[in-house]
Amino acid sequence: MRIAATADLHFSPERYAKLKDQLDRVRDEADVFVLAGDLTNYGQPSEMEPLLNVLVRLRLPTVAVLGNHDYESGKEEELKRMMVAEGIKVLDGSAYERDGVGFAGTKGFVGGFGRGVLTAFGEREVKDFVRASIDEALKLERAMSQLRANKRVVVLHYSPVAETVQGESPEIYPFLGTSRLAEIVDRHGADFVVHGHAHNGAPNGRTATGVPVHNVAITLLQAQQPSGVYRIFDV
Repeated sequence: MRIAATADLHFSPERYAKLKDQLDRVRDEADVFVLAGDLTNYGQPSEMEPLLNVLVRLRLPTVAVLGNHDYESGKEEELKRMMVAEGIKVLDGSAYERDGVGFAGTKGFVGGFGRGVLTAFGEREVKDFVRASIDEALKLERAMSQLRANKRVVVLHYSPVAETVQGESPEIYPFLGTSRLAEIVDRHGADFVVHGHAHNGAPNGRTATGVPVHNVAITLLQAQQPSGVYRIFDV
């Protein structure tokens, strides 16, 4: 299976024509299209509607997770319903299998990496923050436990490893993801992980057990190749 993956479209209606042209070849180059969050700019249905017009025209099976921008206006459930109504598989602690390949996904959350992971100690506000991070990791655990396919792809918005956020300011590393997600991936195993969010990060990394992790933020892809708006993977 050939998988095209991208993230951080931050779509607004003004970008309709340009994005339509940029995605024109994807159906000839891939069997499945994966969107790793931040599909919209402000999480508004008025942004999602024209984006869906672009995606539906691709006539390509599409798998997606939402990102933090898609939550900005508190209308994430409406956005999910719109996407599902158009046949897009929206993963939120859930899994999807197609032609022997399993996809498990969730948005993920922040919290830091390795020994720098924030722990639930001290103020209630800190504990609530950490609880949100743990909850997203548990959602990924639930999704991965549902898979029966031998080939597995994990779709996140936030990064599970520090390697793929390198290039961003070190001060914001803890806000770009958490290794709690990588722990789940390593426990269940996967062929690779895709994520976005770190616009200026690095393209490739690995979890502790060697699972490849790929940052497919569109800004990063275009920094490497101006015409590139997605990356192709074989599984």
